[in-house]
Amino acid sequence: MFGFFGILRALVAVAALAGLAACATGTGGNATPEEVARAAYVPSGPPSMTLITVVNNRTGAGGHSSLIVSGSQQVIFDPAGSFQHEDVARRSDVLYGMSPGWVAAYKSAHARDTYHVVSQKIPLTAEQAAIALQLVQTNGAVPSAFCANATSSLMRQVPGFESISVTFYPVKLQDQVEMLPGVKTDKYFENDAGDVVDGIVGVAL
Repeated sequence: MFGFFGILRALVAVAALAGLAACATGTGGNATPEEVARAAYVPSGPPSMTLITVVNNRTGAGGHSSLIVSGSQQVIFDPAGSFQHEDVARRSDVLYGMSPGWVAAYKSAHARDTYHVVSQKIPLTAEQAAIALQLVQTNGAVPSAFCANATSSLMRQVPGFESISVTFYPVKLQDQVEMLPGVKTDKYFENDAGDVVDGIVGVAL
């Protein structure tokens, strides 16, 4: 009986992963600690974290989850993501130096005629932001198609966010975050074709 349910759970997991091909191409990054330190961007606003969800315009299914953490510095946790640029320090799955311009470039690279980007900004205390930043920096590279799983797992470790359930589905994580107090949501659309790599080409900030 245990073996049967184990196999069943494995099949469910495979089915979940099959729907998340958009976050299955990342290779992580190997920026040095010195490059990371030089790239650090210190934001001027209050601490926060912002869940980014890339949503299919035709089906409503989620293609990718990532997390902007804004505290002592602003980074993007881009698990199994494809955002690579010669001017961006990427170490494992963390993008450093994420100024407002680079955040806009990140969203633009993911938005196209087939996908839009949902941003859900959540206010944090300085202590919560410090914990969130430490979590994303020490997580390491995430396996292909585990973007929502990794993001939800990290979020629920931040004090005050224990209600977040771990999920493989970006839109299910988005729905959970929408229920949290103080969330500010916006959506970003573009009409260009291509993929994330195509969207990065030509970016110069």
